[in-house]
Amino acid sequence: MKIRRKLLLISGVIIVAAALFIALVLAKVIHINYMFVSEKDIVGADISEYQNKVDMDILSQNVDFVYIRATEGSSYRDMCFEKNWENAHKAGLICGAYHFFSFDSGGETQAKNFIETVGKLEKDLVPVVDIEYYGDKAENPPDKQSVLKELHIFLDALEKEYGVRPMIYTLKNVYDRYLRGEVNSYPLWVRNVYYPAAFDNWENITLWQYTDTAQLDGYSEGEKYIDLDVLAEEQSLEQLMVVSE
Repeated sequence: MKIRRKLLLISGVIIVAAALFIALVLAKVIHINYMFVSEKDIVGADISEYQNKVDMDILSQNVDFVYIRATEGSSYRDMCFEKNWENAHKAGLICGAYHFFSFDSGGETQAKNFIETVGKLEKDLVPVVDIEYYGDKAENPPDKQSVLKELHIFLDALEKEYGVRPMIYTLKNVYDRYLRGEVNSYPLWVRNVYYPAAFDNWENITLWQYTDTAQLDGYSEGEKYIDLDVLAEEQSLEQLMVVSE
């Protein structure tokens, strides 16, 4: 009986410790993802107007590349995009532009907004569409076929304009509902800031956003934190560049 009590006590301690560990990971007190990223990896940041003033010369000392938000929906343009885009190029920082996809407007007008805002891409990273829930969309998810129709219109327009397949940024809940089996030919940029994205069932991963609570030098008067991303080992930034024929 004593042995049994000891085993039950040990089991209880292990369960409580495991539950506490999981809670701390979900609360972002413990960041296990950092253990899976090394100095040898190619790491980049993704930024928007939320970082406000960005010194690309300083940021370029901490990251290998940067993705900059350009547009959202059919009409919104990131207030800091033009300045960030210009300064990233001046600093010699490899950069790309991304668009936040709206479920509430058409793919054609969203593509027009992005293309007119970003302009030409030459030795820049492939364009990205960020598709994730916002507002009450998680509780009231839009129709799958309608979303896919407008998304493919957007993707096709960008591919026609830039001559490359755009990359798709997403989270697992959106991927499972809308994208699984529908976008296999597109590179994926996936978000999981709690544990390695490779542990989930993705078809392929090109970029992994592994934290949204990093703190770097080079930005001020905005968000305290910045997102960081790591390139898949078998990929190179050169493979992701837009190069005119």
